[in-house]
Amino acid sequence: MTIPASFIQELIARADVVEIVGRYVQLRKAGANFMGLCPFHGEKSPSFSVSPTKQFYHCFGCGVHGNAIGFLMEHAGMGFVEAVHDLAGQYGLQVPEDDASPAERARAANQRQKQATLSDVLEKAGEAYRKALRQAPGAIEYLKGRGVSGEVAKQFGIGYAPAGWRALASVFPDYDDPLLAESGLVIVNTEDGAEDAKRYDRFRDRVMFPIRNVKGECIGFGGRVLGDEKPKYLNSPETPVFSKGRELYGLYEARAAFRERGFALVTEGYMDVVALAQLGFPNAVATLGTACTTEHVQKLFRFTESVVFSFDGDAAGRRAARKALDGALPYATDVRSIKFLFLPAEHDPDSFIREFGAEAFARFIQEATPLSRFMLEAAREGCDLGTAEGRAHMTSNVRPLWSAMPDGALKRQLLSEIATLVQLDAAALSELWASTPGPRKPAAAPGQRHGEPGHESDYPDMPPPAEYAPPRYESDSNPRKFTKGKRWSGKFEAPIEPLRGRGKPPSRPDVAARLLLSNMAQWDALSHELHLMLCDLPGPHGALFTWLDSQLHEHGVQPWAALREGMRGLDFEALAERLMNVADTAPVPEGEEDQHLADAAKELASVLDFMLDDRLKAQQSEAIAAVGKDPKALERYKALEARRLELRNRLNPRGAETA
Repeated sequence: MTIPASFIQELIARADVVEIVGRYVQLRKAGANFMGLCPFHGEKSPSFSVSPTKQFYHCFGCGVHGNAIGFLMEHAGMGFVEAVHDLAGQYGLQVPEDDASPAERARAANQRQKQATLSDVLEKAGEAYRKALRQAPGAIEYLKGRGVSGEVAKQFGIGYAPAGWRALASVFPDYDDPLLAESGLVIVNTEDGAEDAKRYDRFRDRVMFPIRNVKGECIGFGGRVLGDEKPKYLNSPETPVFSKGRELYGLYEARAAFRERGFALVTEGYMDVVALAQLGFPNAVATLGTACTTEHVQKLFRFTESVVFSFDGDAAGRRAARKALDGALPYATDVRSIKFLFLPAEHDPDSFIREFGAEAFARFIQEATPLSRFMLEAAREGCDLGTAEGRAHMTSNVRPLWSAMPDGALKRQLLSEIATLVQLDAAALSELWASTPGPRKPAAAPGQRHGEPGHESDYPDMPPPAEYAPPRYESDSNPRKFTKGKRWSGKFEAPIEPLRGRGKPPSRPDVAARLLLSNMAQWDALSHELHLMLCDLPGPHGALFTWLDSQLHEHGVQPWAALREGMRGLDFEALAERLMNVADTAPVPEGEEDQHLADAAKELASVLDFMLDDRLKAQQSEAIAAVGKDPKALERYKALEARRLELRNRLNPRGAETA
């Protein structure tokens, strides 16, 4: 889905950032601006400023800043498209979608209307459950027995579903309304082919925990029995607004605490979350009766850079932790912390804190098992490392786990640790994994660099990433100079336009990044080989292109304004902003838009051809070096030469000299 840049500009101009921020932060007038306590870090004196004239917010304490869309993304953890739709809905605007057909737009509008309607139905039921709790002494005694105060019960919106089969009939006069079944509140059961379906409440005689999305809307419920009946916990079914694999209980309530405490604590049940909030750990969330997924982890990392998974120490807890490990590995970057906490078998977080105290639990969290150690423990389970067979078995076990991690210092350090454990050197292990096919993956994991061991490649002869680094251009007065000390000897050069103003000329990766950030749709048109080449670039360029690829898959084509918001705080933010600040921002004359896009596409194709030629040349050098050791090296060299000849003919139709 492509949202026109003109609409985003109109939306930002129409939205009142003071009103949007003021719904979450208490603001007071201070001169021309408004001030309040920053919602992104703990502070006692206001340093968070909101400007109604600039339509911008800025914190002088932690440095966070942005517009209304950026605030919804940062504070509510929304994606860009979701934030645009949410903000547009608040101002009664319909989001146009350039590449959507009228039928698709109608379906999307109906879906949004259905979601809003179902949330209204669930909110009404939640209010009824809260009222019922006041007249339910058994439920009140249960909550008091678990140490839950009235204040915490109110914070989480806890209620009670009466024991009757059709208690909701007094809340919804039209008990046959299909929305009650579609929202999961009512079960419709037809037995023996009877024409009249039996309808009854899904939740009966249970303490009710409303499940909220990041915007605070009720999207489902979890119900816990008061006695020992089964099932102990009952969740809403999958609905258009609720998916167990994507939602986390307590996320809406815990968002601010993530930033104050510095980490998210993932537990196994609703009562764990409520009890921890009562006992001084308001930064806890819980999965909803399902294993922790990559979507859960991704959602958590929108709010914090540190996650601790808490599980029981029994076999079931270990199995749950193993599944959480699979979900977390694609997000285990060098700047994130992921740990695994295993409580004694006889304790849950509530009982542990009540017996040993909050300080002991906090120390227990600090001493939790890091992801790297738990990954190695999981991989070596059942393997006798005293034998060659056991070490080989561990090598096979650990490969898919290691391959799922994004490239970085952590991943490379783990390669060395794994190699030591299986008694191979790191180079030999890397060569082994590169030369044998790994499990087929449909696409690179989120944050994973293309071409890592275990990822399918169109070029099986290509050296593994550990051995091959594409040549980099130095940003000096001679853009042709390689960091490897080699110079281009041909007569043709890429048409690189100098950056405006004083400064060094741009490198080819700079030009490619500027063109792709200006028109993200061009990325999708590039070949897998070019994606591989760009994502494998060293430093911030490779990270930028890898991120751009993930953004396209997750959010579709976005304008630069949206990309700018999404990359705040990332390592390549300064690079992207520098490139776009010097780009030509003059408006395209009316009627010349198509020609402008065609010229930009032509320029990008030319730059990428030159970069690809450099890459092929480096691979040729490696093929020559392998002649005598690899019988296919000469054949590979000839194939690369044919590719380069084809490229040179395209770059210089009149004939180019051999580089």
